[in-house]
Amino acid sequence: MRLGLAAAAVALLLVLAVPLGIRAQQRGAAAAARSARDSAPIDLTGYWVAYITENWRYRMVTPAKGEYRRIPSSSAAVPIINAWDPAADERAGNQCKSYGAGIIMSVPGRLHITWQDADTLRIDIDAGTQSRLLHFAASPAATSASASPSWQGDSKATWERATGQNAGGSLHVVTSNLRAGYLRKNGVPYSERTTVTEDFDLATLPDGGRLLLVNTVVEDPVYLNGPYVVSPHFKNESAGSKWEATPCSAIW
Repeated sequence: MRLGLAAAAVALLLVLAVPLGIRAQQRGAAAAARSARDSAPIDLTGYWVAYITENWRYRMVTPAKGEYRRIPSSSAAVPIINAWDPAADERAGNQCKSYGAGIIMSVPGRLHITWQDADTLRIDIDAGTQSRLLHFAASPAATSASASPSWQGDSKATWERATGQNAGGSLHVVTSNLRAGYLRKNGVPYSERTTVTEDFDLATLPDGGRLLLVNTVVEDPVYLNGPYVVSPHFKNESAGSKWEATPCSAIW
């Protein structure tokens, strides 16, 4: 009798477990189907102005020719650094070499961050009139072996979610397929083999304002001996009244 009751109980549990498992799968599928915009753990949209707290002397003025301190440039980069000629860059149509993804977030100016679609975050930069597209889903460039390198490359984005009571998160972005450019206005180079890894985080200022921190790691097997790490900051602005798009320039 006891064996019969035990068998019946096990059978009942199995019957109940099937719909529970199906419901769990359905909830998981629904969560996976949510767009990057709808599932964002933080809101990065809005206008932001560069808040320059590091490398002021290298970002606010054009450094002297041959100056590459704080950048782990390789021996292969030194001849290019010493041969920098901004007028030649202008003539060749390469005045945007210091506005590529390897440096653009360190260029003084403003950002306007919006959602281009449900799975693509767009960053417009007024300096150099540049635009970056951060793709949470596979982009056409990422799936095409023949896609040409560009100043802003192809960026793959993922949300990193925090745990705990005050859960938030950050944005993780990896960018490749870049045109060769400069890490500094005075011709410190990075190659087409460069990868840029960024983590976007938000912080609250004592006055209640918001600060955007973009921890950036640039890796290049050609012109760098090791990772080049910077952390540009931006303060949130309530509106875009100070936005002023300017073209690329080989010098400030």
